[in-house]
Amino acid sequence: MKILVVGGGGREHALCLSLHKSPQVEEILCAPGNPGIAEVADCLPVAAGDIVELADLAGKLNVDLTVVGPELPLSLGIADEFSKRQLPIFGPSRLAAQIETSKVFSKEFFRRHGIPTADAVVCGGIDEARKAIKRFGYPVVLKADGLAGGKGVLIIESEEDAERALRLFFQERVFGAAGDRIVVEEFLRGQEASFLVLFDGQTAVPLPTARDYKKVYDGDRGPNTGGMGAHSPAGVLNAETASQALKEILWPTFRGLQAEGREFRGVLYAGLMITDGGPRVLEYNARFGDPETEVILPRITSDVAELLRAAATGRLDKFVPLEVKNEACVGVVLCAEGYPGNYEHGRPIHGLAEAARLPGVEIFHAGTARDGDRLVTAGGRVLVVTAMAASMTEAAVRAYEAADRIHFEGKQLRRDIAAGGIRPSRI
Repeated sequence: MKILVVGGGGREHALCLSLHKSPQVEEILCAPGNPGIAEVADCLPVAAGDIVELADLAGKLNVDLTVVGPELPLSLGIADEFSKRQLPIFGPSRLAAQIETSKVFSKEFFRRHGIPTADAVVCGGIDEARKAIKRFGYPVVLKADGLAGGKGVLIIESEEDAERALRLFFQERVFGAAGDRIVVEEFLRGQEASFLVLFDGQTAVPLPTARDYKKVYDGDRGPNTGGMGAHSPAGVLNAETASQALKEILWPTFRGLQAEGREFRGVLYAGLMITDGGPRVLEYNARFGDPETEVILPRITSDVAELLRAAATGRLDKFVPLEVKNEACVGVVLCAEGYPGNYEHGRPIHGLAEAARLPGVEIFHAGTARDGDRLVTAGGRVLVVTAMAASMTEAAVRAYEAADRIHFEGKQLRRDIAAGGIRPSRI
């Protein structure tokens, strides 16, 4: 197989490494890629949002399968463009991707199809939002309608916080058009888990569960980020609850998308809250999560290239059940100073080779670049350092030992990823 991976972050590096391990894969292309990806794939200077150029490229190079990483090309209709040309692609249609790209659409979709979720009100201005906040009380959740790089969700604890947040959305417009409408949502109490499921139009195959850490500081403090770390398994989603989530949340979603003519072939990521009343869906992503992908894929022993091609071509039934290592994987994100706010690029990175020599450790490039012979920072999230081990505690110790061997000016990271020492399982 010749495979094209779209994107250039840590998620795409994890995809490329897993695909590289498949005996079925002869060549991997990645657009635009990054220095880490360049070690296992040919990187092409095409932006992930240039969907017509990507389709031209896939056709010209006789690509057997295209795998879409980020949300932007899905929101622009890359799957529709490829399908129109009969080019195999792993990723949902533009209409199906609205389950992620519009929080307003997804909330209304949940209501239409009876999917368990938090109560919410859609608001298009400050006065409406104030009334909704008063109805729910504190804490309350505010969500930007559109794509905001994982940073458009705010948990509000007080009236002062609410007024500040509403100014950000509607007056300062820090989220741009993505925040022109917001969802004001009741605050659910429980434990969060990430539940990713492959779907080919007929068959659903759950992937290993994960938990990610969104807040920038230890103890879940500070602003939301794209993700500061993750571990798999989630540790809060046992087999019974996972089965309940699949039956009551994921399957009704797949059937609802089909009923509305929204073709979905790819991976659906459910952000769940495990409450006393059972699992509730907080939000969906219509693609692999980041950094969850970096801790989920290393646990899968099935051929990932064949798995993704089966999802794209309607043959997932041959992967039931999925083969998964009974080990834990912990990932720690190394960020630039100032992230998720303003940060500088171009700071030299040292110690990667030494860190990678530790047993069970893999390092994924998220925001790096080459400056001559030097590897330098080129994003807010710079690297994802992962480790596999028999226990969650051992995996976390290895990941942090590796992270501490990597140096760049201003490096910041959370120190409490997987701090609970959760026991591994196949879930």
